[in-house]
Amino acid sequence: MLNVKRIKKKFQPDYSRVIIKPHVPKGKDRIEKIIMRVLSLPEENVKQILDSVITSFSDRHKNIWDAFDKNYNEIKKYIPQNAQISNNRRALLGAYFSSEYSIQAAAFFNPSIIAHPDQSDLPKGSLRFILSFRSVGEGHISSIEFRSGIVDENCKFTFDKVSRYAERANIASNPVYDKNTFFLKLAEMQKPEKIISQQVSDLLSEEFLLSDLVAALHIVINSEHKDIGENMIWLAKSNYELQFKLDQELSEKIIFPASQNDSNGIEDARFVRFIDDEGIVTYYATYTAYNGRRILPQILETKDFLTFKMSTLNGKFSKNKGMALFPRKINGKYMMISRVDGENLYLMSSENIHFWQNAKLLKEPENAWEFVQIGNCGSPIETDQGWILLTHGVGPMREYCIGIILLDLENPNKIIGSMVKPLIIPTQDEREGYVPNVVYSCGSIIHNDDLIIPYAMSDTCSGIATISVSELFNNIQKRK
Repeated sequence: MLNVKRIKKKFQPDYSRVIIKPHVPKGKDRIEKIIMRVLSLPEENVKQILDSVITSFSDRHKNIWDAFDKNYNEIKKYIPQNAQISNNRRALLGAYFSSEYSIQAAAFFNPSIIAHPDQSDLPKGSLRFILSFRSVGEGHISSIEFRSGIVDENCKFTFDKVSRYAERANIASNPVYDKNTFFLKLAEMQKPEKIISQQVSDLLSEEFLLSDLVAALHIVINSEHKDIGENMIWLAKSNYELQFKLDQELSEKIIFPASQNDSNGIEDARFVRFIDDEGIVTYYATYTAYNGRRILPQILETKDFLTFKMSTLNGKFSKNKGMALFPRKINGKYMMISRVDGENLYLMSSENIHFWQNAKLLKEPENAWEFVQIGNCGSPIETDQGWILLTHGVGPMREYCIGIILLDLENPNKIIGSMVKPLIIPTQDEREGYVPNVVYSCGSIIHNDDLIIPYAMSDTCSGIATISVSELFNNIQKRK
């Protein structure tokens, strides 16, 4: 048996982790009734009610006034034009159309780990890291949270203090789009009338703003082609940018659904530190967007964990869950591990990170613990002996285990080694939770001679396991 070590710390759901989000009832009439009730209050009462709200909630939120102002802007179009709105009444209106949301009320799980962008001022042999987690709250809405810390040369962990506060990012009001990518996505999403699409394209620069697209549509689109214009706006708003404040701590940053595509959740982000041909580092994460009816594979990118660009993935094979990007190009192409048929592992390749038209079967279930289905547990990890790919397998009683295969460095379609038995099996105290009998990871890392595997326990909480890389290679059976 391999010596898999589980660290003592567990990451449990914390109900006190709350954000403020809009709470706007359906129906124009109801919204206007609430507004008129607040407008009818004497100014003295407005101040009293607002003071009470601030006393009750200000210690739970770092920027409560900003949140009220954002949510006021959600409903200001319904306010009579002649209404005189004081600053206090504006904030109170924002409060009436706000609610707290407990982002971890149901679960805190499916973690991944990457090297932190800042590796300065560390003891010799230490690494600063970022952990990402899937947080699930009321209505099973998923978002992304972060934690950070340092692992020393002896694989001892120190975790940074978690802020009391949690806050959503601002959505960039006028994000930038690449014209070629946008219209390729549009053509794949639908079959627009080519003349109309070309006319809109001709009015746009190679990089354009959302406001530029709206202006072009106003010139070109008439009532007969209204649906084409609506689809273009829908696609544009599904590709958006998030901006956090400079003074926000990493643990305060919440990537919460912000488009129609991901309205019911941003699920299972697999983060990877990607190095391009020029040596420039970009952090990518593939994730599953869920709108309550269907899932869509998407990708986010960031260089600084302040600004995040959220984009759709397209192509014949950009479907199903569990796509994981390799940390560099191989033979001039982006590569991904995926499970396009919901059962087997595939290797995908592309010259464009947003379009995936090629996939080859990599591995079918072989061992008893993975007979139902297999998938990846995050991006492959490069070593001098090959790509380490952690997998998950589903066996009897829908038990999930974590396994490992080894891929050829320059031809990752070739499996050069594997372990017949799982690396991590749910222990007795890891079996209970929202989905029993599951261990699962969205990404691991190697530090010195240790493979560090953050993993979820039964879709409820998370932990970290480590294993010696040398010991691991001694137990991998090489294939001819």
